[in-house]
Formats: sequence, structure tokens, C-alpha cells
Amino acid sequence: MKTNTAIVICAAIIVCAFILGGAYKYKYKEQNTIVVTGLGEEEFVSDLIVWRGWIVVDNPSITDGYAQLEVNKRKVQDFIMQKGIAPDDIVFMFVDSYKNTEPIYQNGNYVGQRFTGYTLRQQFTVESTDVEAVENISREISALLAQGVQLESSQPDYYYSKLDDLKLELIEKSTVDAKARAEKIAAKSGAKLRKLKTARMGVFQITGANTNEEFSAGGNFNTSSKNKKARITMRLEYNIR
Repeated sequence: MKTNTAIVICAAIIVCAFILGGAYKYKYKEQNTIVVTGLGEEEFVSDLIVWRGWIVVDNPSITDGYAQLEVNKRKVQDFIMQKGIAPDDIVFMFVDSYKNTEPIYQNGNYVGQRFTGYTLRQQFTVESTDVEAVENISREISALLAQGVQLESSQPDYYYSKLDDLKLELIEKSTVDAKARAEKIAAKSGAKLRKLKTARMGVFQITGANTNEEFSAGGNFNTSSKNKKARITMRLEYNIR
């Protein structure tokens, strides 16, 4: 009886050792990989510009205000077209109108409001591939102010019309860079790359060229700089032997 028990115990020990050895070997194989991150980046110049402005008219009469706004609108349109911008590149939005009032006080006490007139605002947008021309227009609006046109404007926004093509190029660059890094690491360690196990693309970052803009976890999309830099990373995991 004791002999049979000893045989069973020995057999159990052998089986456990075999299982543990196989598990260790399996774990080793699973960890037998190289993980690398490649970078693809490129500087480029924007080829599309968007500039926005607002024509503002203050008038005690809503009717006279609209008439004045129409005159100023033609002045703005003519000014922009004289600089070489096509009419189709200029879009005028709906007119917003506001009633203006001022508080009335008697003996230091508020007693109501007094109507003072209307403010009319009309936004216009210039979108063009002639980046330099629109830049010059945005800097020369003082000429319209001299004609009695009250204007407000924002800084131009810059875009790139071939962004999808650029993104594909950067994915290719970052993938090639990652593979080269993996091959170098494998060669230094006496291993060889096998099949690609996983590939994961990082977020697309567009920042101003030669700026200190920080990267964002969700990706950046700079529109304030004409000269930009695009960047993307690719994380590759290779099996090795």
C-alpha cells in the first residue's frame, strides 16, 4: 500500500513539473517580442487661408441702418475684389441686429432704460488659395476705416488642402522608422525579426513650425500659423527569434 502511494506521489510530482515547465516555456515565448515607436514628421506651408470680418453699423433708425450697411458692404466687397480675390471667395452672412439702451437714474435711483438706437452686424468670410493676397487685405483694412466703414476682424486661419495625403505619408514614414529601430535592436541582441504582431497609430499632431507648442493627448490642429509641422507616431510590436 505504501509502495503504491509513493508511486502516485512521484507521478504527481513529475506531472506538475512538466506542467510548470511548459507554462514557463509558454510565458517565455509570449514575451519574446520587441516593441518600438517610430516617428514621422514633416514641415509644410499652408495653401488655404480663411479670414473673417464684421461690418458694424450704429444708427437710431433700423431702416437707415440697413441702408448704410448695404453701402458699406459694397465698399468692403469692392475693396477685396480690387486686391485680386474672386467674388465667389467672399461670403456675406445674415445680418444680426440689436436694440441699444442706456440706464436712466433719478436722484441716484435707477428708474428705467432709454432706447438709443440699433447696432447691425454682418459677418463676411474670405476663403482663398491666394494666401498672400488675403494676408495683405487683412492688414490693409484701415483703408476701409478711412472711408467711414466700421470694421472688426480676426486673425486669419491657415489650412492645408492635401492633409489626407500628408497623413498617409507620415504613417508610412513612422512605420519605416519603427521597423528600422526594431531591426537595429534585434541585430544588437543577436535576434531576428519575425512577423509583425501588432501596430498602433498615435494621434495626429499639427503645430506651428519652430514654435514651443505642446503636444496634446487628443491631438493638435494649429490654424494660427502659416508654416506648420505635422507629426505622427507608430507603435509596432514584432515577434523575434
